[in-house]
Amino acid sequence: MSEPVRLERRGAIAVVVIDRADRMNALSVAAVRAIGEIGRTLSGDSGVRACVLTGAGDKAFCAGADLKERKGMSQDDVRELLGLYRSEFAWLASSEFPTVAALNGVALGGGLELALCCDLRFAAPHALLALPETGLGIIPGAGGTQRLPRLIGEARAIELILTQRRLSADEALALGLVNRITPQGESCLESTLTNLIPIAEGAPIAQRAALLAIRAASRMTLEHGLDFERDLYGTCLQSTDREEALAAFAEKRKPVFQGR
Repeated sequence: MSEPVRLERRGAIAVVVIDRADRMNALSVAAVRAIGEIGRTLSGDSGVRACVLTGAGDKAFCAGADLKERKGMSQDDVRELLGLYRSEFAWLASSEFPTVAALNGVALGGGLELALCCDLRFAAPHALLALPETGLGIIPGAGGTQRLPRLIGEARAIELILTQRRLSADEALALGLVNRITPQGESCLESTLTNLIPIAEGAPIAQRAALLAIRAASRMTLEHGLDFERDLYGTCLQSTDREEALAAFAEKRKPVFQGR
């Protein structure tokens, strides 16, 4: 049997593909575990500057839980799966490199929750996004009730979760749920990779520091956040990359960063 999730490398960018197009890239237990294992692999790779998560084909990023598999699960099995969502997806929100969901089609239920774990979301024009769980007698169980209001506000999150409304890519962009829409006719993945070139070619130490500071902002007071920012700035100040940036500016050339 083929692996449910595959890992590719595009230079400094890791590409994680949910490879279950025949099941709309639905999240089986094996797929959830595979995503976590890939995250552990990437955490030890200092050459990764960014990670893109997408689905196989052009119809679905991820249609959510594999309901065919879920049908045979006991309540305890489902509770265990909810724990796996939390443990195996956590790296997407805490890695040293930015993570981007390339929404190449529908992102429903657990699929949208998976995308919400990422730092950024780029969507194909035909993408549809929704959290339909309350219509099935449950609630989003992979972080949706927590991450969505933090991203778009409580009132909007309540509306989307309780009405189960499907959002077009344009509506999702207007709400701030996605950051960018792929130009019509372009591959969502390829367009996403193009937009990540500045990250792939940027200064790794500065990027890691900025990402760490931004993520910390929501859980710190302003004063603590400013102190944290200053400490991280100090790390950048001592780097060889900073010296390279200044030299490149003076010499009117493009800097070549080494992550030192």
